[in-house]
Amino acid sequence: MIHANLSLTDAVTRIDGPLLFAHRRVDVGLNEAVEVIGADGLPRLGRIAALDDDFMTIEILESTTGLGLGDTRIRFLGEPISFALGPGILGRVFDGVGRVLDGGPPIPAHTRMTVDGAILNPIRRKKPEDFIETGISTIDVLNSLVRGQKLPIFSGGGLPHNRLAIEIALHARLRNSEGESAETVPFAIVFAGIGVPFETAEFFRRTLEESGALGRTALFLNLASDSSTQRLLAPRFALTAAEYLAFVEGRHVLVIITDFTNYCEALREVSASHGEIPGRKGYPGYMYSDLATLYERAGSLLGKPGTLTQLPILTMPSDDINHPIPDLTGYITEGQITLNRTLDREGIYPPVGVLPSLSRLMKDGIGRGFTHPDHPALANQLYAAYAHAIQVRLLANVVGSDGLMPEDRVLLTFGQQFEHRFIHQERARTLDESMAVGWELLRLLPLSELSRLDDAQMAAHIQVGAESV
Repeated sequence: MIHANLSLTDAVTRIDGPLLFAHRRVDVGLNEAVEVIGADGLPRLGRIAALDDDFMTIEILESTTGLGLGDTRIRFLGEPISFALGPGILGRVFDGVGRVLDGGPPIPAHTRMTVDGAILNPIRRKKPEDFIETGISTIDVLNSLVRGQKLPIFSGGGLPHNRLAIEIALHARLRNSEGESAETVPFAIVFAGIGVPFETAEFFRRTLEESGALGRTALFLNLASDSSTQRLLAPRFALTAAEYLAFVEGRHVLVIITDFTNYCEALREVSASHGEIPGRKGYPGYMYSDLATLYERAGSLLGKPGTLTQLPILTMPSDDINHPIPDLTGYITEGQITLNRTLDREGIYPPVGVLPSLSRLMKDGIGRGFTHPDHPALANQLYAAYAHAIQVRLLANVVGSDGLMPEDRVLLTFGQQFEHRFIHQERARTLDESMAVGWELLRLLPLSELSRLDDAQMAAHIQVGAESV
């Protein structure tokens, strides 16, 4: 329902970047959708971001070029911003506010869903479980992703997180409760680039198209040249599409969003435009709750067949994990995958730092009935052995490798081999291939180092090789 067509000839007080300030002349609500129409007659989508008894602030989600104080009209739509969704959104490319970019026909609207969504009711949540294979050994074996989980990737400027994101989108697949490939289960990817340069956006689009993965993907591209207010809505449109696929069409959906740091920078910019009191490092004090409204849209619901899993990516300013963006993200999500600059400099890809990475829900999606009965033991042993190898490496930096005990030199070799053969990979691996590499590396170690394996596991995977050490 349209409240009014209001000419703001004598009501607009100021236009500041993407914000329009005006006297309040009608009864409207916070976050209500509006159309701002200038002298050129073109409607620009916006929403009411703040209001009081006398004034209102409107965030305009498109260019404000051509808008003037005396020739601007606002049309109030009487409802929050919504996204028209229906079958056929997979294989399509959208901008940050859900408009089709690929030149194809509009999406047939079977339903409209508000983009702000609703936090999943804890009472209606199901326990996240079942394994999602990403093709990345350090994730699949050591920090497994589980359906319904939110597992962020902490990166840094210049690290290959965009390449990692697109490769996960290309190779991610489900496995059923017996650990086999579950190709018949409906599975979809929602991929969103937030504040990305044009070249990066084209890389995402071209790679998905050429690989054929676009057919199972809904791609959202918010460019660095788009307004900061549009950047705040881009992840919301992407997550709304994911909720439709998961809870209406019954699919298992993996949402990959890069880069949440651009989102938080836009949040800081818009907050400053509103004149709000800044918090840590200039970010608004409500950034924690704002991020939570996005991250907590992951999960699975009782009585619904689909699941929504999030893999958000953020770059840590100055590689500082205590910066407000990764710090607050870590409080909300269930672990983190951390990229390591030292590994990247050594040419190791993907440069996943194993020791600071963690998946808190890993135990609920691996092992007997999900992947392989020996998967948990392998993960624990690899982590413990690599941690010991790093300690030995620090000692070798002081005394030199010649000053080490023979068993320590074996650990030093293991650490190097682990980084160059397990962490580094030229192509995507299946879980079985990743586990095979892990078992092969453990055969380099003496039996005294394999304290996380039981006798049956030793006999099945290690014994022959270990006796020769």
